[in-house]
Amino acid sequence: MAKRQFVSFPFSDLYAIKQQVLNWSAGFDTCCFLDNQEYPSDGDSYECLAAAGELTRLQAPAGRAFEELKTFSLNLNDWLFGHFSFSLKSETEHANSGLPDFVGFPDLFFFVPQIVVLIRRMEIQIGVEGSNHQEIYEQILGSSSRSDNTAGDPPRIRQRITREEYIRIIHRLQEHIQRGDCYEINFCQEFFSENARVNPLALYSALNKVSPSPFSAFYSVDKRYLLCASPERYLKRKGATILSQPMKGTAARNRVNAVLDAELREELSTSEKDRSENVMVVDLVRNDLSKICEINSVRVTELFGVYSFAQVHQMISTITGKPKRGLHWSEMVAQTFPMGSMTGAPKKRVLELTEAYEKSARGLFSGAVGYVEPNQDFDFNVVIRSLLYNLPGKYLAYFAGSGITADSDPDKEYAECLIKVAAFEKIIKNPSRF
Repeated sequence: MAKRQFVSFPFSDLYAIKQQVLNWSAGFDTCCFLDNQEYPSDGDSYECLAAAGELTRLQAPAGRAFEELKTFSLNLNDWLFGHFSFSLKSETEHANSGLPDFVGFPDLFFFVPQIVVLIRRMEIQIGVEGSNHQEIYEQILGSSSRSDNTAGDPPRIRQRITREEYIRIIHRLQEHIQRGDCYEINFCQEFFSENARVNPLALYSALNKVSPSPFSAFYSVDKRYLLCASPERYLKRKGATILSQPMKGTAARNRVNAVLDAELREELSTSEKDRSENVMVVDLVRNDLSKICEINSVRVTELFGVYSFAQVHQMISTITGKPKRGLHWSEMVAQTFPMGSMTGAPKKRVLELTEAYEKSARGLFSGAVGYVEPNQDFDFNVVIRSLLYNLPGKYLAYFAGSGITADSDPDKEYAECLIKVAAFEKIIKNPSRF
């Protein structure tokens, strides 16, 4: 196999070139488009990455998926893009996954792309094994620089769990907490539409405009689509540092009144309930990172940071560590997955409870999408704030969840779920408005 070579080309308009890369990559059966949306990041970060087409792929069910991934990627020395489904909990935490999955993404999927596109510092880099960089660059420039706004039929959205049933379940979960079964649990509900005829690219473009987020993704595998506006990072490795940024604590934005918006941000910053949730997850992530990091290297570098996004304020903490020598990147994921912010504590018992009380499999929701570089540096998001679409089955879904503690108010938890999916309500029936 020839070595992938990268060639750089200039551009003048960041928005236009990203839109062209998105529209171009969406024409491939398998693609992964990752966009930082110009959020502040370190100087070495990519503003945008795209992977188009397949040279080879790995698709594996939960059971020995991580072992197969390690074997697949051990001597690859190339770029990898792909995902980890929440269903892998049955492998990493021995928590069975028997709920129905109506979207049908594979439990684990990774591919070596035919073409890799990187955007940063006002240049676009195109990586292929051949020498047709100029041809690909011209194809990208020939793609539209406008977002797709072709709407499909307006889908009818239903909820898998009624509001009344949701309230009853939260009370049941709080009984488990009071008995000492767990301390905090992330409980999710599904919103869905059957026989939905939608345009995935148009929905993603509209979602980007309504809710631009630093870990957004347009991801397509075998006519299953992820349209992701995630603000949360799961796990990143950069050289001798590994980093996780769990997110717990949400407040709605007030985009009309700046004074009220600042008050909402301050209320979140000082909320004892949200701080309690956040610190529980921080402790869980510290424990997870201690499995893969050198002794005494795990540090909480930021606690209770509050960050503002288009729709919400979020409380985010940052934990770092020094990864153990000789540990393969896939083992780092396997020993920390699923992420603490989407489970709760203790992780295994919480996963048993979510299986008992949730009504459908989360699938790719609560999982992770991202990339691995040839040197084993990697970056994966948390798949939240996302639309999932099965084109052959015409099934559209999105999920919302919140962290339940003994002090949680079920009505407020339900309202928090609705805040998190507010962007979908704005776009899903008429993406051409945006």
